[in-house]
Amino acid sequence: MKEIESKEDIRFLVDTFYSKVVKSEIGFFFDDIAKINWAKHLPNMYDFWSTLLFGEVAYKGNPMAVHFPINEIVAMEKHHFDIWIKLWTTTVNENFEGEIANLAIYKANNIAQLMAYKMEMARRM
Repeated sequence: MKEIESKEDIRFLVDTFYSKVVKSEIGFFFDDIAKINWAKHLPNMYDFWSTLLFGEVAYKGNPMAVHFPINEIVAMEKHHFDIWIKLWTTTVNENFEGEIANLAIYKANNIAQLMAYKMEMARRM
């Protein structure tokens, strides 16, 4: 296995991850609720992860803001984010190793915890 070193590695990781997501218990959020346009979403995710892992200023967006409307339709609960992080961690560990791979898992865990918390708080308001 190798380290995550390039935008091509990020593309592979993101594509592999989302191929698992759509087949999982949380796939309905993407296809049925958000009705994701994958041709637009995936390049956004490549930029998002390139920004987080390589410090590139590629992603311009607010990931939290796009999740609130979905959360209003169907609650995005902690167990959904647990599935998301398990799929992400498995995908990283199956394909990569090293410092950047560990950073990808660490950052994803932080994102999942923050998103779960904020979605819960939004539902209580």
